[in-house]
Amino acid sequence: MKATEMLAKRLELIKPSPSVTAMSRANELIAAGHDICNLAGGEPDFETPVHIIDGASEAMRSGATKYTSVDGTKALKEAIVEKFRRENGLHYETSQISVGAGAKQIIFNAVTCSVNDGDEAIIPAPYWVSYPDIVRFNGGLPVFVTTSAAQDFKITPDQLREALTPRTKWLFLNSPNNPTGSTYTSSELAALGRVLREHPDVQVLTDDIYEHIRYDDSNYTSFAAANPDLFDRTLTINGVSKAYSMTGFRIGYAGGPQPLIKAMAMLQSQNSGNPASVSQAAALTALKGGMDFFPAWLAKYRQRRDYVVSHLNAVQGLSCPTPQGAFYVYVGCEEIIGKTSPSGVRISNDTDVVMYLLNDYGVATVQGAAYGVSPAFRISFATSLTTLEKACARIAAACAALR
Repeated sequence: MKATEMLAKRLELIKPSPSVTAMSRANELIAAGHDICNLAGGEPDFETPVHIIDGASEAMRSGATKYTSVDGTKALKEAIVEKFRRENGLHYETSQISVGAGAKQIIFNAVTCSVNDGDEAIIPAPYWVSYPDIVRFNGGLPVFVTTSAAQDFKITPDQLREALTPRTKWLFLNSPNNPTGSTYTSSELAALGRVLREHPDVQVLTDDIYEHIRYDDSNYTSFAAANPDLFDRTLTINGVSKAYSMTGFRIGYAGGPQPLIKAMAMLQSQNSGNPASVSQAAALTALKGGMDFFPAWLAKYRQRRDYVVSHLNAVQGLSCPTPQGAFYVYVGCEEIIGKTSPSGVRISNDTDVVMYLLNDYGVATVQGAAYGVSPAFRISFATSLTTLEKACARIAAACAALR
C-alpha cells in the first residue's frame, strides 16, 4: 500500500493553518540562527499572571490530576456562567456550557454536531483561517462575504441578506476580528439581527475570544446581548487564551442552546475526553481572580498598535487601517503588486510579498490570501516594541527597494 492510500479522502478538504505554518517557519529560521522579526504569531507575549500559575500548582498538589466531567468541571462551568452574566449580560445554566481544549475545538465540535452535507455557513472575509476548513471538513459549504477597509471590514445587513439561502445553517461572526481588529457595535449587531429574524433556521456562531483587547471606552456587546430574542439561536464562544495569556493551557468555552451543547459533549467524549484537569483549574482561577493586571497589558498593546499604524502608513505603497481591537493590523499592499525585487523577483500577489519580506528582510508575516481578502498581509503586534521598531524599519526598506 502506498503511503498516500492510508489517508482518508476527507483530508483533501483541509490544509495546514497558514498562520501556524508561518509562525513555525519563522521559529525554524530563528533556531537556525537567522535574525527574524516574527510577527506571524497570534498569542500574547506577556507571562501568564502569577496567581493563575499558583492556582494550577495548588490544584496539582491537592490531587486535581484525574479525569473530570467530559466537557468541564462543575466549578469551572459555574464560573463561566457567572462570567457571562457579569461581563456580557447573558444568562446560562451550567447545562448550556461547553468547555473544550481551546476555542478551536469548541468551534469544530459545534460544526460537526450541526452541519449536514451541503449546509452553508456565511463567513465574512477577512476571516480567521480555520473557519472555512472546519466547515468543509464536515461537508458544509463556506459562503464568503467580502468586506473592505472602506466598510471597516464588517459585513452589512444588505450583504447578509443577499448571502442567505434556504441552505444557510450558520452565520459566523468574530469581533474583535482576527485578522483586522474590526469590532462590531451594539447597533451594528442589532441591524444584523433584524435580518436574521426573517430567517428562523439560521444560527449564529460568535467568536468573542478577543473581547477584552479593545482600544476605545465603549462597552463590549456580544451578539446575543444585542439581540436577546435570538439568544436561543446563538453559540457564544470565548476562552482564556488571549485575555489571560494562557494559550498553552488550551481552554475554550461556549454558551449556547442545550441540545447543541449536549451533542457537543457526546462528541467530545469520543474525540478527546475532558480538557486537562490542571488547565481547567487554572482557568477557574483566572475567571474568579479578576483582571487587575490587564490595563497595563492593554496600554502596551495600544502603544504598539499606534507605532505600527503610524509607521506603516508612512511607507509608500502600504495602507494600514487602525484596528479597534485584537492585536493585529491588516496591511493593504496593492500598490506594490507588480513591482520587482532587487534580486529580480516579480511581486505578483501577497504571498510573494510575504516571502519577500521573510527571505530578503527577515520579517515574518502572514499573507492576506490566507484570510480571504487580498492583496494584504497580517502583522501581529503582540511582541516587544523593540522588535516592532526593527520590523517596521525593515518593511519600509523592503518597499523602498522595489522597482
